[in-house]
Amino acid sequence: MNRKFLKNFLLVVLGSLIFAYAINLLLVPNHMGEGGVTGVTLLLKYTLGWDNAITYWIINVVLLIIGWRYLERETLYLTIVSVMCISIFQKILPSTGFIPDNSMIIPLMGGAMIGIGLGLVFLGGGTTAGADIIVMILNKYFGINTSAGFLMIDTVVVLSTSFVIGLEKTVLTLAMLVVFTRIMNFILEGFNPKKSITIISKESDKVAQAISQRIQRGITILKGEGYYTRHEKDVLFIVVSRNQILPLQRTVLEIDPSAFMIISNVQQVHGEGFSFYLDAETGQQIPHR
Repeated sequence: MNRKFLKNFLLVVLGSLIFAYAINLLLVPNHMGEGGVTGVTLLLKYTLGWDNAITYWIINVVLLIIGWRYLERETLYLTIVSVMCISIFQKILPSTGFIPDNSMIIPLMGGAMIGIGLGLVFLGGGTTAGADIIVMILNKYFGINTSAGFLMIDTVVVLSTSFVIGLEKTVLTLAMLVVFTRIMNFILEGFNPKKSITIISKESDKVAQAISQRIQRGITILKGEGYYTRHEKDVLFIVVSRNQILPLQRTVLEIDPSAFMIISNVQQVHGEGFSFYLDAETGQQIPHR
């Protein structure tokens, strides 16, 4: 086991622990919902009394069997570790829970814990299986892009759960999803909401086509030449939102595992009659006057 894999392994285990603790400490005792597979397991617990740790394991194992081919080998291993740890930690951690007097503490505290937990799992190169695999299948067979796929799944799960937990808890769940997304993005990418990515790949045509279809971002092709080989190469340049970086990286490495990628911060964008700054908080384009 090399040092990099050990570091990623520890990040995935720690992230899984924090995520599972958030479920036992806040979500279940306060009858909250969630998105993705976790939301489905909570719905089954509230309606049928099924153990959410066991159903989490079963659903994700089924999804891993169906979608293992969409994950790189190391990502697959770390995803299995994550799923196992989350299931085990949900089972062994105390579930007495914390029920605050002020209900707004739930989405803030729960969102922070889930965001940190999932952020560490993704930072370690793993996934939590579940919705990730479903989104990959939707993209491959139905052409639905990554962000739309996640939004669709979370919307269906949360709306289904709303009939059980009620309107107030549904609103708090949606607020928690917003908080955890913000926290997770900060763990993964820091403050800057926009990144530029330079990609050098021997499969540049296939990579460009896949990025265009899945991520739906424009791509600039530059002409480059290797110093030692003197071979001409196409260099792909693209500007994306930070929540598109992981899907883009997976797309590129799925096609060309040896692809070379440089990810840089973007402060300003200028081009063809328009200029704007990128607001660090909202990610909105602010005209440069």
